[in-house]
Amino acid sequence: QVQLVESGGGLVQAGGSLRLSCAASGSIVSNNAMGWYRQAPGKQRELVATITSGGSTNYADSVKGRFTISRDNAKDTVYLQMNRLKPEDTAVYYCKFATVFNAYWGQGTQVTVSS
Repeated sequence: QVQLVESGGGLVQAGGSLRLSCAASGSIVSNNAMGWYRQAPGKQRELVATITSGGSTNYADSVKGRFTISRDNAKDTVYLQMNRLKPEDTAVYYCKFATVFNAYWGQGTQVTVSS
């Protein structure tokens, strides 16, 4: 089992920045991918960004150039730096930890961007 603890959500004005963190603990295997997904009211959960244990990243087109995902493998922690936030970025952001065999989700953290 893997436990994920997210932090860093909140309320920010459009154009502002937030940094999300997600710390993993438990049965961590070295070959994994961590990422952030989000779900706005009435919409399906969508990928925001992912990063492998080797450092390869993938971003949704809507956040490219504004968001940066990074990780500290020594701390089993993934970060999402969100800049130039827009009202349409408002959602619950979920952290995901995945291996070849399993996937685990955090409890979610609310990000609200006011116009």
